[in-house]
Amino acid sequence: MAPITFTERDAQHLQRALELAAQARGRTSPNPLVGAVIVKDGRTIGEGLHDAAGAPHAERAALKACSEDPAGATLYVSMEPCAHHGRTPPCTDAIVEAGIARVVIAGDDPSARAAGRGPGILRDEGIEVELASGEAAEAARQLNQPFRKHARSGRPLVTFKSAMTLDGKVATHTGDSQWISGEASRARAHRWRAEADAVAVGIGTANADDPLLTARLEGVHRHPRRVVFDSEASLSLSSQLVRGAVEVPVILVCSRAAKRARTEALEAAGVNILVATGENEAARVRSALDALGELEITSLLLEGGPRLAGAFFDADEIDELRLFVAPLVAGGRDARAPLEGVGVAAIDKARRALQTSVERIEDDLVICARLKEW
Repeated sequence: MAPITFTERDAQHLQRALELAAQARGRTSPNPLVGAVIVKDGRTIGEGLHDAAGAPHAERAALKACSEDPAGATLYVSMEPCAHHGRTPPCTDAIVEAGIARVVIAGDDPSARAAGRGPGILRDEGIEVELASGEAAEAARQLNQPFRKHARSGRPLVTFKSAMTLDGKVATHTGDSQWISGEASRARAHRWRAEADAVAVGIGTANADDPLLTARLEGVHRHPRRVVFDSEASLSLSSQLVRGAVEVPVILVCSRAAKRARTEALEAAGVNILVATGENEAARVRSALDALGELEITSLLLEGGPRLAGAFFDADEIDELRLFVAPLVAGGRDARAPLEGVGVAAIDKARRALQTSVERIEDDLVICARLKEW
C-alpha cells in the first residue's frame, strides 16, 4: 500500500479539531478534551467536540452534525478514537458504520484500555489511519496533560500558581500579601480555578486568608473541589471553607496525628477527610495525590503557601509553574519566597523547565514553565 501523504490541508483540519476540543476546558474531566472534524470532497460537513463527561464523544457528535452522508469522508480527531464501552459506546463502531474512509489522529490515548486499540480496529476494517507528528502531535499532548498524567501515574497534574514581586517575594516580613498581582491577573487565576478539578492550599494560607477558593467569574457555574493540607485537622469550623462545604466540596488532608475529635467535627460539617501517610511532608504529598487521583481528580491547582509548595517541589510533584510577577519590590531578609522546603543543594541539580512562555497582563507578567511532559 502506498504511504498516506499528510498535507497542509490535513494540518489545518487537525488544528480546527484541537480548537474545538479546547472549547470544553473544565467540563470533561476525568475524560480528555477531544474535537473532531469531518471533511468530504474538500468541504467540512460536520464538526463536534466532547462537551462534558457522559456526553457523546467528539466523533459521534461530528457524525450527528454532518450536513450530508459521511461515507467516504475523512475524519480528523484530536485523540485516537475509543474502542471500549464506557458511559458511551465505542467511537470505532460509529466510524465504521458511517463508512468513513480515512481517519487522521493528532494524539494518542495512553490509558490502559486504549493505547492504540482504536486505530488498530479501524485499520482491520479497511480504513486508512494516519497518526500526526510534529506540531499537531505536540499540541494534542499539551492539550491533555492532566488526562495523560492521570492515565499513566494515577495522580493529578499539579500546576503551582503564585504571585510575586520583582525580587521574588510572595509576602512581606509581616506576612502581608494582598494584593501583589493586579485585578486582571486575579481574574486569570479564577479562570484557571474554573478549569481545574481541584485547588489546594495549606492550613497557613487557609488561616491567614480565610479564602473561598471558588472560581468567581461571570458565566462560570463549576467550581473546583477545595483541598486543604492540614496535618492536625485544625481548620476552623467557622471558616468560609467549612461553612460552604455542603455547596462546594472540601477535602481536608491530614496525617495520622490528627485528633479524632477534630476530624469527626469537620466531617459532621460536611468536610471530606483524607488521611495521608508517609515519614515526611514530601511522602505525605505523594500519598495524598494518590488518594486524590482515586477520586478522579486529574488536575490540581496548587495555590500555596510556600511551605506546602516546597513539600510538593521536594516530592517532585510540580508539573507546571504559573507565576505572576508584579512591578513591585518588597525587600526584606525575612520576606517569604514562593517555594520553601529543602530544595536542591547545588545549582546543577536545579530543575530546568522544558518549555517557558511569558505574557503581559496589564502591568504584570505571567511566566508559565512546564517542568514535566506526560
